[in-house]
Amino acid sequence: MTINICSMTLQDLTTEMQRRFGKGGFHARALYKEYFRNGNTSLENISEFSGSPGLLPAIVSQISLPGFVITKTEEHDVVKFATTFADGCTIESVIIPSAGKNRTTLCVSSQAGCKMNCAFCATGAKGFFRSLSAEEIVVQVWAATFTLGHHIDNIVFMGMGEPLDNIRNVVQAIRVISDQQGLNIPQRSITLSTAGLADRISELALYGIPQVKLALSLNAPTNELRDALMPINGTFPLEAIKESLREFPLGKRGIFFIEYVLLAGVNDSRQMAKDLADFLQGLPVRINLIPFNENPSSNFKSPDPENVRQFASWLVERKLFVRIRKSHGSGISAACGQLSPGA
Repeated sequence: MTINICSMTLQDLTTEMQRRFGKGGFHARALYKEYFRNGNTSLENISEFSGSPGLLPAIVSQISLPGFVITKTEEHDVVKFATTFADGCTIESVIIPSAGKNRTTLCVSSQAGCKMNCAFCATGAKGFFRSLSAEEIVVQVWAATFTLGHHIDNIVFMGMGEPLDNIRNVVQAIRVISDQQGLNIPQRSITLSTAGLADRISELALYGIPQVKLALSLNAPTNELRDALMPINGTFPLEAIKESLREFPLGKRGIFFIEYVLLAGVNDSRQMAKDLADFLQGLPVRINLIPFNENPSSNFKSPDPENVRQFASWLVERKLFVRIRKSHGSGISAACGQLSPGA
């Protein structure tokens, strides 16, 4: 059985090396640093192993590094890259610089395709292929950093797939990504988005990653409309979702992010704003309004900018914190809801 270093925290690797070779922290740290800090995949000349000349070849012979091919497209500063794995499965990720903040966000995928089948999402329209392993999630960050040469400060699980439908691999990937001896992206700089799997929200609270931010892709403030837009609402209606958020152990001054895709003439009326404010009452939230990114698989339309501002103002009147999200990468189908899987 091989050592899948890309799916391991330093502690995982240390434990495995102790078990297999009787060597622990010193050599594990050196190996981990070489791969996750230096981006070196050859792992053949590491000075810390000079005193044990036969050890490194023995370890390397048992290490499995992920096989993948990267192709990229760009629009201004936005980079969309497709990662094709050894089995031919292809997923997409997006690198988004933040203007004026000197910060770069990577939008990662947790699945190839998606089971949620939301009516407005191009990803779901292509169907579901498979969940990604922890290794395949982590490699998106590794590739953005070392293959494409971007310094990643912020991670959002808002690419293809429902992260909580792949919760164990997503949580392990977060642990690897945030390991201080490796990629070292703090958990407070990681956001996990869900379509509202209430039972998995409750399960997430048990994994011990309290600094990771939780975002709810809400998109409708009534069960009737949400049933039509997001079939998962039939299993987990709004009441169940709100209860799971109420019980979720937020950290000090913690908040939930509410993602609300605005669809012209569908969920952008004053009544919808009132219903949304009523639903969110009592929850510590910040609302991200996302004008719909039009795509060929959907007949929905994006509202006019003035209508977006009006909807935001109705929420502000109810003392809610609102931000209108600017679309990035729509010209290369890299904006929210536009990513496409392949197999």
